[in-house]
Amino acid sequence: MPRKVKYGVDFDIDEEDDDDVWTDYSDNESNVQVEVEENENIFSADEYTKAGVWRCSICTFDNDEGVVACDICGVFRHPMVNIHSNGNKETVPSKFNAYPLDDFVSSSNHLSTVTLKDSIEDSSSSEVVRNRKKLNVILKTTELESSFLELEEAGPLSICESTCSSAIEAKSENVMCTLAKQSLGADSECSKNQIKAETATRRSQYRPEKWMNGNREGTLMQLNLAIVGHVDSGKSTLSGRLLNLLGRISEKEMRKFEKEAKSKGKGSFAYAWALDESAEERERGITMTVAVAYFYSKKYHVVILDSPGHRDFVPNMINGANQADAAILVIDASVGAFEAGIDGNRGQTREHAQLIRSFGVDQVIVAINKMDVVEYSKERFDSIKGQLGTFLRGCGFRDSCLTWVPISAMENQNLVTAASDVRLLSWYKGPFLLDAVDSLQPPVRDVSKPLIMPICDVIKSRSVGQVAASGKVEAGALQCGLKVLVMPSGDLATVRSLERDSQPCDITKAGDNVVVCLQGIDVSHVMAGGVLCHPDFPVAVATHLELKVLMLDVAVPVLVGSQMEFHIHHSKEAARVVKILSLLDSKTGKVSKKAPRCLTTKQSALIEVMLDGAVCVEEFANCRALGRVFLRAYGKTAAVGIVTRVI
Repeated sequence: MPRKVKYGVDFDIDEEDDDDVWTDYSDNESNVQVEVEENENIFSADEYTKAGVWRCSICTFDNDEGVVACDICGVFRHPMVNIHSNGNKETVPSKFNAYPLDDFVSSSNHLSTVTLKDSIEDSSSSEVVRNRKKLNVILKTTELESSFLELEEAGPLSICESTCSSAIEAKSENVMCTLAKQSLGADSECSKNQIKAETATRRSQYRPEKWMNGNREGTLMQLNLAIVGHVDSGKSTLSGRLLNLLGRISEKEMRKFEKEAKSKGKGSFAYAWALDESAEERERGITMTVAVAYFYSKKYHVVILDSPGHRDFVPNMINGANQADAAILVIDASVGAFEAGIDGNRGQTREHAQLIRSFGVDQVIVAINKMDVVEYSKERFDSIKGQLGTFLRGCGFRDSCLTWVPISAMENQNLVTAASDVRLLSWYKGPFLLDAVDSLQPPVRDVSKPLIMPICDVIKSRSVGQVAASGKVEAGALQCGLKVLVMPSGDLATVRSLERDSQPCDITKAGDNVVVCLQGIDVSHVMAGGVLCHPDFPVAVATHLELKVLMLDVAVPVLVGSQMEFHIHHSKEAARVVKILSLLDSKTGKVSKKAPRCLTTKQSALIEVMLDGAVCVEEFANCRALGRVFLRAYGKTAAVGIVTRVI
């Protein structure tokens, strides 16, 4: 669970500090002289029932020998005695009958708090008397013990008065400053801004260690490539075909897949079965979870994120494909299939394009698949390019970042080599698919920032005290033996081992998809949707957020109180819109209307949401990976946005 920290005058700390005890003195009559009763016989014989302990005369609790006041009721072991001018002795009242609780002052330590008010003779200075009556002085047990020894040795009032006066004068300034700083209601907003500024300063002053900046020799830069598109557009078949052509799947394995697919009456699914491994996926003929595989091109170490296209599994697509640096948008060129994918109501081509743009992906290869079905028609290719291009530009993609490639995954046309079919060669002179992948610009990696790794999946180990977490390192670097903070539990763990592409390694950097084996932490405290981060820079854990959102194609307007599905990195929570702050101009970003009643299609707005459960989150300006959000309702993505403030 998240650490809970309280600030203020009522804050308690651990029970380890119970040895520090606070004491209460009372105002007494004038002409008072205080001294300690030296006669040990005033205590009952049953006080010392055990060696090293003494029994309280009020609550009969057995206290340690070194404690001068009872841990339970606060009564002194050696009671103070007032000696009046007439020679009569009077015991100082205990805290049970001296003053009401309002006279007690709370401290930030786990100690019983008391008020020190000493009464002295009327002949003493009136200024000292007033100061003593107004000032609440906090003394620890060690200071009290030394005061008792001085009282016992001195005896006269002058010694006691000088001791108390010096304590008051020495403590007054520090005590008042401490109480002022601990006031709950003082400058709360200023404190928040100060903490925020200090955090930003510490982040800016962070410097990576030398081992983080070293280059890995003989390794290619990793490129996370999401394969997205409408259901049955051929995404898994394309991925399997690429893996087979590039040697990641052997011919023996392919013959096995072909035999199994034919036995189920699905011979055309053989390449797809290389990634759709579960029995349910093969039975239904659709991808249900994001499959991960990799291959090498001339320029990149490419990690494929084969995403589900069915509308029921868009949440799985969000959780997996948000790690992407670039994307291949697969389009079915057959008549009717493209139109179904681009349809505003049920087409996943539109939704997937909007989602990958909200992931921060700005480089897209549009692979128009199944060109063999339309006889490699240039007219069909141009028609699809014209309609889809207009929509993609509306999503924020630039023409310079879009690459259009006609392919046929089943017939191996224009994949890893130039097309061999003359019908395609007659009009297409552009790059083949693998060449288009190499033409993508390398992504920027935040190695110089503190570690952030959202946890995508958790693999429980049979070894006691060990658990493995997989995900993409978004910032910083990891190495074996490093201490990491696991959020939201707030527990520290040690990196026991690292795996990259199923191969052990010593160091991983930002951009790598890795499996991190942790030790020294409870297995239940590591969960999907959590984050591994630098111990000195923990990520925020919150349930109340301010978002800047862009509404997509929504059938029902969003109102205050609307229930939504909230997605952020690999976490999903139920959410409720608690406030619609303002509408924003889509071009300038300035406020165009305050407190609108509802939000409709294509509107930008600033809203507040309340989550049912806490999530690891950061403001988008501090960490983009932990600051992108998606709101879904009625089985569709209703809005995409960013976190502007963690409330």
